[in-house]
Amino acid sequence: MSILSPSPARVVLLCGPSGSGKSLVSARSGLPVLRLDDFYKEGDDPTLPQVAGSSDIDWDHPDSWDADVAVAAIVDLCRTGRTDVPVYDISLSARTGTETVDVGRTPLFIAEGIFAAEVITRCQELGVLADALCLSRGPMRTFRRRFLRDLREGRKSVPFLLRRGWRLMRLERSIVARQTGLGAYACDKDEALGRLAAAAVGRRPARISPASSPS
Repeated sequence: MSILSPSPARVVLLCGPSGSGKSLVSARSGLPVLRLDDFYKEGDDPTLPQVAGSSDIDWDHPDSWDADVAVAAIVDLCRTGRTDVPVYDISLSARTGTETVDVGRTPLFIAEGIFAAEVITRCQELGVLADALCLSRGPMRTFRRRFLRDLREGRKSVPFLLRRGWRLMRLERSIVARQTGLGAYACDKDEALGRLAAAAVGRRPARISPASSPS
């Protein structure tokens, strides 16, 4: 059984289109990180959605992800400082094991992933949310960064990566609009790092709402 931390931690949810720099910002922040991509469903799950007019699985649709298990892990980390999470191999579309995430006595950690905005309301209602940020660097820059990263890591076949990349480039503005509509604050990496630093020392960020997000 986990030992309760002296004071509960809170989470910063970090979302944004695939390739927008979430992992980079998380690493530079120096804060503990929970990878929300590890909560993808496995490739043989019958509930996985497909891209309209295609046989491709739509890995960018929230239904490809297990929000309930992700929220449970976030709450566990906030209340106890540690939790067991799946280890997910994107190239295999499968969970390959489990690992323990331990944030110790930190008052703040990051949960980052393309679906982080989907759980903003639930984290607010549970009293564990410190901030919610949506990174955006522009469709073309995001496309280049995402494609080179996915190619380097062998995440999927090259034809699949190209099809997905062009589709996401066309959809990027609507993706950002959806995530800010769910309550995330749109910003670049420098502003995100500033808000993370403020949250880490207990300063309250600007109100989280679609109206406060820059266009």
